Amino acid sequence: MKPYIQFEQLSFARGRNLIFDRIDLAIPQGKITAIMGPSGTGKTTLLRLIGGQIKPQSGRVMVDGLDMTRASSKALLAMRRRLGMLFQNGALFTDLTAAENVAFPLREHTRLPESMIERIVALKLQAVGLLADANQMPAALSGGMARRVALARALALDPALMLYDEPFTGQDPINVGVLLRLIASLNQALGLTSVLVSHDVTEVFAIADLVFVINEGRVVASGSPDELRAQMPHVPFLRQFLEGAPDDDQSIAGQQSAKIFATALGLVAPSEPACMSKAQSQSGAL
Repeated sequence: MKPYIQFEQLSFARGRNLIFDRIDLAIPQGKITAIMGPSGTGKTTLLRLIGGQIKPQSGRVMVDGLDMTRASSKALLAMRRRLGMLFQNGALFTDLTAAENVAFPLREHTRLPESMIERIVALKLQAVGLLADANQMPAALSGGMARRVALARALALDPALMLYDEPFTGQDPINVGVLLRLIASLNQALGLTSVLVSHDVTEVFAIADLVFVINEGRVVASGSPDELRAQMPHVPFLRQFLEGAPDDDQSIAGQQSAKIFATALGLVAPSEPACMSKAQSQSGAL
């Protein structure tokens, strides 16, 4: 089956900082695909490349057959109307109610009568379990509820493609569980293609069909969660990332930084010079 999204030998840089170095990446249709990696590796940049907000220095981004790097403004706009985005912070309009937030893209991009818009808004809020809170302002919603309203808004135009930017950040375990069930059930019920950016290993592995792990501008591992677990013994960085273990250099640097900080606070005595022998140290103490 032809990939719904494909990165072909894509390179992207900010100034002299190379973010992606000739990466190839294929995202299947109708599945939940996760992009994982350490902070600052360009996960959110990948979403912006998919949406055509930024363009690479070389290579192509294909979305449902459309070359996003060369498409006209009209073609990009048409594609974006088929795309839903859940932002990391929800990005609700603070002066609009929950229902008005969900209605916003319908009023901006369609000519539907108001009665139809109200019915669609009710359906979307019901899908995320918040129909009873339709008239609440964002300030009156909990963090988890606000994220679910943002999800309902992202689904308002019935997108074929959903992009999730760190959807679990700042959520408590109960809200994370709710979001996991919503993302998985909506993807299946609506036949969506979903791309999820996150560094939350447990949550991603619970719902993802396919996972790409990126680091230092390249894809270092890919596969289903089970396939990634099987690759861990053979890919040191993958094991380190999935288990959350610092490498030796990070561990030593961390110990040295902690010792310097404790010394500055007077919590420990300054270290003895490296050239001082044990005998000299003992004689000095006398």
